[in-house]
Amino acid sequence: MAAISSEAGLRALHAPPKERTLRKQLDHLDRHCRRFIELSPFVVMATAGAEGRLDATPRGGEPGFVTVADERTLLLPDRRGNNRLDSLTNLTEHPEIGLLFMIPGIDESLRVNGAVELRTDADLVEPFRVGRSAPTVVLRIEVREVYLHCGKAMMRSRLWSPEAQVERSALPTLGVMLREQTGVGPAESQAQMVARYRNELY
Repeated sequence: MAAISSEAGLRALHAPPKERTLRKQLDHLDRHCRRFIELSPFVVMATAGAEGRLDATPRGGEPGFVTVADERTLLLPDRRGNNRLDSLTNLTEHPEIGLLFMIPGIDESLRVNGAVELRTDADLVEPFRVGRSAPTVVLRIEVREVYLHCGKAMMRSRLWSPEAQVERSALPTLGVMLREQTGVGPAESQAQMVARYRNELY
């Protein structure tokens, strides 16, 4: 089959979306969406740079680590990472974001799209302080599109099923893999890496 190069060609292969599928997209966070975010400890954050460079990155914390300021505003703290700043650089060039919230054990997920400001205001940063560590930047997200995803992808992947969990020993440690890929740094054991990360989470 030839490559598909147009929406018309794509639509020809699929049935039309059902009315509820189209109507479920909201322009604000209703009570169900707010509750979903309050329970979520994990979100995938998607960004794109001015030249189309794409990035999808995980963000996590205690449930509700992303704060619902109001029905059209989210606050997401940027915690310590590797300082590549891929996502944040993208947002300075193209301040649009896609978020996919997940809750362990729940097959459904929540998608939020919106516009972003990178803020350093003390009144935004300080509420996210953990001990002596506060985020350098808080993402202030203006919600534009939000909708609940069905659970088919999670069900197919069995992501939350204990029987589907993979033993960590199926892969070399991250330290070993990075040492082989880059030739830089120690080949940390899993225990060494986890111990180091515990001191660098916030």
